[in-house]
Amino acid sequence: MRVVRRWVLLSATAAPVLLVGGWTLGAARQPGGFDQVAGTISALAALDATDRWIMTVALLGLGACHCVTAAGLRPLRAAGRLMLALGGVATVAVAAFPLPAEHGSSTAHGLAAAVAFGALALWPALAAPGRWGTGTAGVLLVLVGWFVVELVTGGPRIGLAERVAAGAEALVPLLVALTLRYGDSPVSPGRPGAGG
Repeated sequence: MRVVRRWVLLSATAAPVLLVGGWTLGAARQPGGFDQVAGTISALAALDATDRWIMTVALLGLGACHCVTAAGLRPLRAAGRLMLALGGVATVAVAAFPLPAEHGSSTAHGLAAAVAFGALALWPALAAPGRWGTGTAGVLLVLVGWFVVELVTGGPRIGLAERVAAGAEALVPLLVALTLRYGDSPVSPGRPGAGG
């Protein structure tokens, strides 16, 4: 019997597809073009963005996928799965509290984004303590750190840094689900207490 069911693979696969599809289609709908290296994902869902519903729906779907995937990754520790679900809920909040304008700011949006990025970076360390979990979380934290530096300094690659970090965070649950279903698991699914 497989330790991860097919519906978990579907939700984990849908997450990066929604994210990348959302930012690609959303950017294509902006009049005069959209610089994805400099422009943030949130700008595509800002209140003044053209067809903002595209990125908003993508973020809502992404958050829901993380929650569904967290529920199905039963072989992992409960603390990690809860952190992944928190990242999903915070992603939904990012969509629910859009930026007022492409270059505007919102405390609620910023807080939701910080929780989402943080939770989605840390969940592997809590899900599978050891080299795999801490190593994966370390890489994700470095990528999120790059985005934060670009954001704080007003760097020219804010959008690129955000897309790399968010894309990696969306892919990790899929890689974990695939490994648990088809490969040799680095998380030892049968270990007592691993399923939470």
